[in-house]
Formats: sequence, structure tokens, C-alpha cells
Amino acid sequence: MEKQWTLESSGADGAHVDFVITHLPCRIGRSKENDLVIANLGLSRSHAIIARDISGQLRVSDENSTNGTFVNRRRVEGYSLLKENDVVHFGAAEFKLRARLVEQNSVLAFDQMHTTIMPAGMVLPEHFVPNEAEFDELLLGHGLSGAAQPIVDAKTRQMVGYELLGRATHPQLPTTPIELFGLAEAMDRELDLSHAFRDFGIARIVPRFGNHTVFINAHPKETFTESFLASLERLRSSSPKLSIVVEIHESAVTDTEKLRELAYRLTQLDIRFAYDDFGAGQARLLELADVPAHFVKFDISMIRGLHKASPRKRQIVRDLVQLVLAAGSVPLAEGVEDEEEAQSCIEMGFQLIQGFLTGRPIPADAL
Repeated sequence: MEKQWTLESSGADGAHVDFVITHLPCRIGRSKENDLVIANLGLSRSHAIIARDISGQLRVSDENSTNGTFVNRRRVEGYSLLKENDVVHFGAAEFKLRARLVEQNSVLAFDQMHTTIMPAGMVLPEHFVPNEAEFDELLLGHGLSGAAQPIVDAKTRQMVGYELLGRATHPQLPTTPIELFGLAEAMDRELDLSHAFRDFGIARIVPRFGNHTVFINAHPKETFTESFLASLERLRSSSPKLSIVVEIHESAVTDTEKLRELAYRLTQLDIRFAYDDFGAGQARLLELADVPAHFVKFDISMIRGLHKASPRKRQIVRDLVQLVLAAGSVPLAEGVEDEEEAQSCIEMGFQLIQGFLTGRPIPADAL
């Protein structure tokens, strides 16, 4: 079974109408080039994008629209994570996010879909998740790969570290981490995939980068587990001098007491940590104040086009950077693609940057 997401609206006659999201990312706007075209002058031509987040949830990103995107009547600045039954507004166009379980081969291609009335109470039979055998092969190393992306000083551009990224080259599986984690979620094996990516990077990539700091990712489901901490203990034991930063995903930053305990145990291992995807969605300002991280990574949605963003967005980013600095953390801008964005980041107080401007992810076999 696959989870099929739909955006439910109300027709003029009061009937419920579902727009089926058949692939991600799904682009929404007034222009005919979008996946979901809404003929409403209140929408921008390219208004918003719905995509899958690494946590497995959907996320909606506003594309600097004129009239805004709202989730549960709160305006989206950057992106917001979505859950079933959220009310989403694109300008004045109102939808409710719904989810159904469907058979994979019953989903129509988007170009075959039009407005569809979904019958209530539909019950579909279950079937096995496809590609489970190939997924097992991946975890055993067949087609498993990785990459490293530099993190540099914003002003001098000197490399200070790099982030380990998971990749795959299995011919029968998706290649991007987001798609792979979507497959893993269907089998409840996100932790297995996260472990495999991390172990590959530590074994194959870390030895090639000398004394630079390595940023490693933790899936939201594993962040506070004993198995994750045990893996960090083994890493510290095998690499006593390695400078390590654990990235904590925004969706996992929900419990101050758990964060405080995690921070203490990481300190015992001489491991620093970073809040990832900060400043968009749910910016956890309380946790930042109570349990300050060593680094705070601002999501790409806050950085993209920053030099030409609205004065309001620029002020929000500038204020968040100042809050991060006041907490004693190092602000890091992700997704910097051109020099204008980099200069805006420097102006706002970012100390580190990461993105295509200063270094694309380097595949493991090209290091």
C-alpha cells in the first residue's frame, strides 16, 4: 500500500473535490506549467511547492508569493511541515490535506488526472511493499554510496568542515535520499537506512578529509534512542581525535528535557551538535535558549534568493541570526548558490555557509 495525499476543496455545489498529489515535488500556482493549476488571480504564477521532507512528512514551501501560503491560518515563512487534516491556504484558495492508502498501480499519472470526486469509505486490499529485497541489498552495501559537501567560513571561504550525505546507485531503487527514506518509511526501516548511510560515510569518506570537522545526520526517529548513542560511542572509541557534529533535524526538536539529556551525553563523548533546518517551519526558539546548540543551520528556504527577498523576510532572517548569536551558537546558512546570497548572509551575521557556491557535494568515488 502507498499513502496517497490529496488536497480537498469544496465545490460550488458543496461537494468535496479532491486534487490528487500523484508525485512530489508538486508545484502549485496560477501558471499552466504547475502540477496543480488554480485559476485564481489571488495566486502567484509560481505560488508554492509541496515536497517530502527527510523526516518522512510533507512540507510546503512558499515561493515568495504575493498573497502568501498559510498552514492552519499561520503564514508560512520559508516552509512548514504538514500533517493530515491541516488546513492549507494558497492565497485565498482553501484546502484540507487528506491521506488515503491505495495500491501503487491504481495511482493515475498526473497528466491523466483531472478534478476527481473521491468516494467516501473506500476500502482497498493490502499488498507487500515493492523493492523490499533490493532495499535489503542496499543496506548490505550493494549500491550504497555517499557524498561530502564542504562547509566554509563565510568571509574567508576557508573550509572548516563537511557534511556527510547519503546516496545510492542501486539500479532498481531511487537515488535521492528523500525518495529512499520514503521507501524506508513504508517498511518502517528509516533507522536502518540512516545507520547504513552514516556507517558508509564514516568508513569511506571520513578518512580522506584529515582533521576537518565532520557533520553527521540523525534521522528524527533515532535522535534520542540508545542505539544511536551507542553508535556514537563506538565512533568516538574508534576515532578519538575526530571533530564530530551531530545534526538534529528540526522535527525532532520538540522536548527540552530530552534535548538537555542528549546534549549532556554528547558532551561526555566530546561531540558537538547542530540544530538543522532552523528558522523555517517551527523555529524552536525556546529550545535554542534552554539548550543552545554549537551550530544552527538555517534551511535553504530561508536563504534562497535572500538578496532579493521582501524587506519583511530579510528582517526576520536578520533577527533570527541575532537570536542565534545571542545564544552563543554559530549561525550557518545552507543552500548558498551565488555571490549575492553569500554577501547578504555575511551582512546579516552568518559565520559559516554551505552550498553550490562554495562546493557541490562530492561523490565518494570522486574524492
